[in-house]
Amino acid sequence: MTMRLLDLFITSSIPVAKILLITGIGFYLALDQVNILNQDARKQLNNIVFYVFSPSLVASSLSETITYESMVKMWFMPLNVLLTFIIGSFLGWIVIKITKPPSHLRGIIVGCCAAGNLGNMPLIIIPAICNEKGSPFGDPESCEKYGLGYIALSMAIGAIYIWTYVYNLMRMLANPGGETAINSTSSTMPLISPKVEVGEQVGTWSKVKQRVSSVAEKINLRTIFAPSTIAALIALAVGLNPLLRKLLVGNTAPLRVIEDSVSLLGDGAIPVLTLIVGGNLLNGLRGSGMNKSVIMGVVVVRYLLLPILGVFIVRGAHYLGLVTSEPLYQFVLLLQYVVPPAMNLGTITQLFGSGESECSVILFWSYVLASVSLTVWPTFFMWLVA
Repeated sequence: MTMRLLDLFITSSIPVAKILLITGIGFYLALDQVNILNQDARKQLNNIVFYVFSPSLVASSLSETITYESMVKMWFMPLNVLLTFIIGSFLGWIVIKITKPPSHLRGIIVGCCAAGNLGNMPLIIIPAICNEKGSPFGDPESCEKYGLGYIALSMAIGAIYIWTYVYNLMRMLANPGGETAINSTSSTMPLISPKVEVGEQVGTWSKVKQRVSSVAEKINLRTIFAPSTIAALIALAVGLNPLLRKLLVGNTAPLRVIEDSVSLLGDGAIPVLTLIVGGNLLNGLRGSGMNKSVIMGVVVVRYLLLPILGVFIVRGAHYLGLVTSEPLYQFVLLLQYVVPPAMNLGTITQLFGSGESECSVILFWSYVLASVSLTVWPTFFMWLVA
């Protein structure tokens, strides 16, 4: 591999620099002297991201890349992304046990360790690496075409896991005793009644039913079908149905204006999310009480432990014949273990109305240190798969 380390460092620093720059703009707009992105404004913007921008981003990226053939070829990718979430959650739980943070930070720590930025970071890194001289992935045009397809699928799958698995996990950890702010106006009627009918003998089956009822109340199945999840299901239906795909997707599709409009809305998700994180960062730097050991724990998990485990998982899957020998595909799978925390975590904490400042501080330092991680590990990954 002839790509110079300095070139790769510059390439990997570009997406980080963009995020930090937009974060700085959000920080400035939230200052008391400017007062454009105040707390109420951030809350309203966050609702727009939750209900409009994020679902549009998921739907547009998924519908463009998903076909029956691509699902067969890339079947391991959904499993790989799920493994990053599950392993990250377990490592986050270890960080909690070691650092002993306040209860309202537990969900944030696990979320930051579990959910990676599978969207805008790889979307910038992959084309940049493909177009560099000495890239091990062959023809730049083919590399970028297939690489962006892999990333689009990765981003859509990640969004589904964030709004189903991570969202509910953070909610339960942050408030194990009851509902969070976002559900305060919802009905608190349990999905399965824990009541035992008169005359029913209390036994093992009754205890099982009560346990299931307790879990159902905490999970709140309605939150699993968040707008982004519904958008992903619709996009899957469009992508896997040849008739709908011809009608909606592509430059020659009769109803392509619908896809173009959804894609245009989706383009606003990442900038607005980053502005909100910058605005929340103001309160965090004023004194969030964030323990340095918590930040260090998240950084160690995301930039050291997860990448090491990812190498063993992806190479092991290749050895067992579960993953093809295509270097670019393996590189994308490995990259999923080394990205910084997902920006959507800021949206989730904003919806909960708790921990926004602390989450912004963790995200800020994670992205500050991301350029180092996104230089060292991709360099090793390219050597590994070439």
